[in-house]
Amino acid sequence: MLIDAHCHLDFPDFDADREAVLARAHAAGVKHIVVPGTTRARWPGVLALGRRDDVSVCLGLHPYFIDEHGDDDLDALADALAARSVGPPIVAVGECGVDGRLAETLDAQWRLFEAQVRLAKAHHLPLVIHCVRVNDEVAKRLRELAPPAGGLIHAFAGSPQQARRFIDLGFVVGLGGALTHERAQRLHRSVASLPDDGYVLETDSPDMPPAGHRGERNEPARVLEVCHQVARLRGQSVARVAADSTATVRRLFGLERLPRG
Repeated sequence: MLIDAHCHLDFPDFDADREAVLARAHAAGVKHIVVPGTTRARWPGVLALGRRDDVSVCLGLHPYFIDEHGDDDLDALADALAARSVGPPIVAVGECGVDGRLAETLDAQWRLFEAQVRLAKAHHLPLVIHCVRVNDEVAKRLRELAPPAGGLIHAFAGSPQQARRFIDLGFVVGLGGALTHERAQRLHRSVASLPDDGYVLETDSPDMPPAGHRGERNEPARVLEVCHQVARLRGQSVARVAADSTATVRRLFGLERLPRG
């Protein structure tokens, strides 16, 4: 059994054939998908997917859409988390974080990120963190804020030392299509250095397709390709990597209810 720990299945890219995408995922052994929230406007679609047995959901405010977030969106997120016992379970706060490529909005991104970390802390939920070109700074803020339930550093692309720092803080790193590219040598070293319970497999669909699929829409079925590459880099079997990742996703997001096969 494989789990795609990060897939934007609610995005309009999948509106025309979402059921077929899920069928291909199931055929590839991907039996469960974790869907993060990105904007308040998209939360209803995310929660609707969360009514499925093969989907778990998160709610958050993504830094890439900083200009779309209103003044009261944090209050709405707090209300949704407080009411999470009604409706589909919310397994994490996210996707939140900071994108260092968007320099003109960095101050606003940090404020929004820290507010969401505090919400996760108040509700004892893990975080799903978008962290681009700011690994060291995000690790520093997490050390200061000390969220108790850890979380996922999505689409990790840093060094072995940065991975270790996040793991020491109670987080795991997300491994996706980036590591299938031959040029990603630093990331390859990071993958080889990780503890067996320090990573999860993900696609970030519809984005970040693996090598050989450039320009194509990514799909959760391609978690299997990521799994094969991780197994090669770690000198382990595909079955071992799949089992380790799935166990870590279960632990991180509290998905013990899922079937084992």
